[in-house]
Amino acid sequence: MTEYLDRWFAFSERGSSLRLEILGGATTFATMAYIIVVNPAILANANIPIGPSTIATILASAFGCLLMGLYANRPIAVAPYMGENAFIAFSMAAVITWQQRLGSVFIAGAIFLALTLLRARSWLAEAIAPNLKHSFAIGIGLFMLLIGMYETGIVVRAPSPATPLKIGEIRDMKVMLAIAGFFLMAVLTYWNVRGAILIGIAVIAAIGCILGLGEAPDAVLAWPGDYHAEHVAGQLDILGCLRFDFAGILLTLFLISFLDTIGTIYALGSAVGMVDEKGYLQDVEKPMIVDSISCMFSALVGTSTSGAYIESATGIREGARTGLAAVVTGLLFAAALFFVPLVQPLQSLKFAYYPALMIVGAMMFMAVRRLDTEDLTEFLPALVTIVMMVFSYNIANGLTAGLVLHPALKLVSWRWREIHPGAALLGGLCLVYYVFGEVH
Repeated sequence: MTEYLDRWFAFSERGSSLRLEILGGATTFATMAYIIVVNPAILANANIPIGPSTIATILASAFGCLLMGLYANRPIAVAPYMGENAFIAFSMAAVITWQQRLGSVFIAGAIFLALTLLRARSWLAEAIAPNLKHSFAIGIGLFMLLIGMYETGIVVRAPSPATPLKIGEIRDMKVMLAIAGFFLMAVLTYWNVRGAILIGIAVIAAIGCILGLGEAPDAVLAWPGDYHAEHVAGQLDILGCLRFDFAGILLTLFLISFLDTIGTIYALGSAVGMVDEKGYLQDVEKPMIVDSISCMFSALVGTSTSGAYIESATGIREGARTGLAAVVTGLLFAAALFFVPLVQPLQSLKFAYYPALMIVGAMMFMAVRRLDTEDLTEFLPALVTIVMMVFSYNIANGLTAGLVLHPALKLVSWRWREIHPGAALLGGLCLVYYVFGEVH
């Protein structure tokens, strides 16, 4: 069996072993298993039923990991993205149904797949200025932090129109538990504890249950069919999204997924020695095809955009070098289908799982150190992107505003030679959306 697996995955050739691949895959699963709890709970804000959504999250994660391992042979786990789920749950207009939100995810994945197959990936990746790419991560990170603080009561809506938000009742036990959860996750993450976020959720949830603020699981095992995945699977509305006023939504979903994928795949590819001195990643189209197909599959089963997870770095640190580790991660996600009763009570405890959104947002904000603040034609579009995402409570507004402003500033500064044709195209599309679309 070991020889057969070695011929398929070539782990000996890449300096690994069967033991290291299994250990790496299990480590990656422990690090990112929190998504089983957090993703459905966030999507519940878009009225996606939480029980079926949990099954969809697990199915999407298992499918993405197995496809990445068996087809692309990379030790990279794939699951529904943090950030994109917040966009789907909080940024999209209230008039958009959750079925249309899923349809948007499918279409964005199809666009991603088409561009990958046409090998237009590098052209589009080069079109977006590095400062804007960093600002997307920073803005989404701050947006996630704001959502977490608001949903846990750390900040609340102020009664006065002059002060939209104010500090919440920090002496409230639930608020104190949320703050403690954020602190605990931060400490565990700092000390590189495997499964830091999942451990933090479990510890704070257990304390909450002891204090009478939640309920313990009433079972350990259950048949996945008990959660009626058919209530969200196949319910996406694709035709309903083929409207002009959906252009900003589709563009945003595509770009944030595309940029997340590019950054994550290259970072992890470098860690396993698959990026050469010129920055070229071997067979880059394969993991990107996996991400795009996984995105479309996620919409079909009823959850948000899927993509490569940076948490895969924990498995790589344990020695994983091939797709066998991703297969192990996928199989562990598949096994989790039968343990949903263990995690379901956590999804009603905002003080336990929203700190996870906050800590991930804080880590995304760390991209701020890479911002160029000297050149105003680079810095101002990035700043506008960030503040528009947060202050308008909509990721799409920030992303599209930045894409419009960047080429516009270059043009009026007589630096039009610095405008990439793709940037001009994206900026033009976003401008048309702002002028004629239904901006929310």
